[in-house]
Amino acid sequence: MVARGGSRMRARFDFLRYASVWEDADILCEALAPRAIGGRLLSIASAGDNALALLTLDPAEVVAVDLSGPQLAATELRIAAFRRLDHPELLAFLGARPSLKRVQIYRALRCELSDHARRFWDAHEQAIREGPVHAGKFERYLRAFSRYALPLVHSHRTTDQLLVPKNHAERERFYDERWDTARWRLVFKLFFSRRVMGRLGRDPEFFAYVEGTVGERILARTRHALTELPVHTNPYLTYILTGSFSEEALPRYLRPQFFEPIRERLDRLRLVQGAAHEAEGTFDGFNLSDIFEYMSPMEYEEAYRGLLRRARTGARLAYWNMLAPRALPKSQGARVRVLDQLARELHQRDKAWFYSAFHVDEVSTGETA
Repeated sequence: MVARGGSRMRARFDFLRYASVWEDADILCEALAPRAIGGRLLSIASAGDNALALLTLDPAEVVAVDLSGPQLAATELRIAAFRRLDHPELLAFLGARPSLKRVQIYRALRCELSDHARRFWDAHEQAIREGPVHAGKFERYLRAFSRYALPLVHSHRTTDQLLVPKNHAERERFYDERWDTARWRLVFKLFFSRRVMGRLGRDPEFFAYVEGTVGERILARTRHALTELPVHTNPYLTYILTGSFSEEALPRYLRPQFFEPIRERLDRLRLVQGAAHEAEGTFDGFNLSDIFEYMSPMEYEEAYRGLLRRARTGARLAYWNMLAPRALPKSQGARVRVLDQLARELHQRDKAWFYSAFHVDEVSTGETA
């Protein structure tokens, strides 16, 4: 959820908007895996979660780009933590586990950071103390939902019961009989409305190309997440409902089985400030977040063409739509094939359920003159 392209002159990028990444790295990695081993990948940096997750695919290099200096500072801090801490310490420092030593640990890590990242985090000691994964504007918005809005609807006991492991039939029954009340629907649609989300979570500019009622559209996808997908292992749902991750529900880059592979490959991750379609070199895979959503149709076609100029034959482009429909521009259909079936199958398993679509496009020919 990081804007690029047309929004860069309107939305602000001088503060940390996202302290965690709100796209499912598991389906991203599955989409890009056939082109990733030994390949070169381009990723929107955001807070660094999915750029780090891409290292689990054993690429030769991951280039993480972002317009925002604070987002790159968040990524740098994660890299430093992976280098110097063991896995339990990493979880505690970042904020996925309790800790009273985060500031002390940060002072030991800061020598690993660039001057820019040090200045940013030195000025945000309270964010370090509370846990870097909670430090963004969007995370404060989501935690406000778990602290203030959700208790108006359901007790902590009911929320805890929702997160108990269940089979599919049990999840459907619990949702229909216990969870899906009129108050739940009302509070949810209000809290995740265009007005509230634009003011407290995202930038209002990010809705410039969105039509229709935002809260109702996200609510329609929420039933899918609470019934069709396992709830207790979903890190995004767990965070929204409780204000943090849990041992059973961690994003891919924080899971214990991936800790050593990521740490061993940190030197393959390079950070660049700028727009994705202006990155140097050519690539085998692209993690594009939902960047096209914040652009006008003309702007996103221009950005897509720029990315294709950096795509090797067989390269895959993976990207999400949350509210604004963006797909392969018709003008590029001769060079790119849409992997519709794969994308639909992955979207059905997308733990970050609030996205309306997931796209996987594959470059079938080299650049034409």
